[in-house]
Amino acid sequence: MLDRRWLPLNALRAFEAVGRNLSFTAAAQALSVSQSAVSRHVIALEGLLGVQLFERRPGAFALTDAGAALLPVVRKSFDRIEQALNDIVHDGGGKMRSLRVQLPPTFAHRLAVPMLREFRSVCPDVILDVESPHHVGQPSRDADAAVIYAKPQVSDRVSNLLWMERLVPMCHPQVAAGAAEGIGLFLARTELLHGKLDNESRHLLWQMLTRQIGVEVETERGLVFDTSVLAAEYALSGEGVALLDPRIFAGELAAGRLVVPFEAVLESGYGYYLTIHSEDLADPAIARFRTWMIERFGLQPAPVALRLVERAAEKREA
Repeated sequence: MLDRRWLPLNALRAFEAVGRNLSFTAAAQALSVSQSAVSRHVIALEGLLGVQLFERRPGAFALTDAGAALLPVVRKSFDRIEQALNDIVHDGGGKMRSLRVQLPPTFAHRLAVPMLREFRSVCPDVILDVESPHHVGQPSRDADAAVIYAKPQVSDRVSNLLWMERLVPMCHPQVAAGAAEGIGLFLARTELLHGKLDNESRHLLWQMLTRQIGVEVETERGLVFDTSVLAAEYALSGEGVALLDPRIFAGELAAGRLVVPFEAVLESGYGYYLTIHSEDLADPAIARFRTWMIERFGLQPAPVALRLVERAAEKREA
């Protein structure tokens, strides 16, 4: 087992530079050393680990699985060291701390601004560097903390459920007037708005809901959007009906810009989880952000619109 007393720091610096640039030449220029020196360091690191970190083939140069696993860890470690040193130099004691946070697109677009303002008011000494990648599942390893939109899963990260997604149909008030004719006819005549889910059919959610309420409707028609935000924007324009999360679109419901045309709640199986690396549990800044997020979102009561829909559904079932 490797001991920190013998960590090959120069070799790790060379590896990080090559992995970042995918080029020995560019890495040498970035480190202001010779290309042969960078190559020697990387070869020495591979010898120490007993695995190849790069695939070297004519016309192709890429990270191996081992290299891809190591690179974000090394990069994150160097980023923290660099930041801490700069904080000490510029702030006389490292008073400010920056956290790299990843948020899914819909969460970021709808909730990031109020979240950032509130967090800054209670933790002014922590700066959040927010990224919004387009994918479902685990974040990249160089994120300090991440909110992921996913089904329950086992991973090597510490996860806290913020809330499970429960979708309700939403549309413009004028469109909702057509629901008086009955749910089946309303859905048959109204354009269905779909949000994409990774590795799932585009009509899955509407298919699940129509089966749940016992209505036969052609669910494969309609428009498909990358995010729920785009589906909601289209519905706000006065066209179509979308399955949306009341927690995220509570403002539109409260203002009456979107309404719930009929009583139905769909549990999609997806939820929003806050995840961090287990080794970061003792990091004060990350611990503060984790605690604040759990209190801010995990304990937040369900929106009034969702509670009304749920109560109506319970009465109907009784």
